[in-house]
Amino acid sequence: MYKLLITQLGLDGKPIKNNSVLRLSDNATIPFDPANRDAEEFALWLKSGNVPEPAEEGGTITPEWIANTIAKLLPADEVKA
Repeated sequence: MYKLLITQLGLDGKPIKNNSVLRLSDNATIPFDPANRDAEEFALWLKSGNVPEPAEEGGTITPEWIANTIAKLLPADEVKA
């Protein structure tokens, strides 16, 4: 299981960027870097239909965010498979 982390806030104090995730099993912070093996595992986890906990209570994770994150973290041939 994973939880998004807020890494940048806008001037209004609302999150504008989530570029890392917390792996809840060991509290490891995983950057959204395609070269990072843990990030690839996270993307495969998403691709399997899983959804991380939102960074904020009451937040939502959209299908568009999931698709964009998978595309960013996995090689193109794995995204289509």
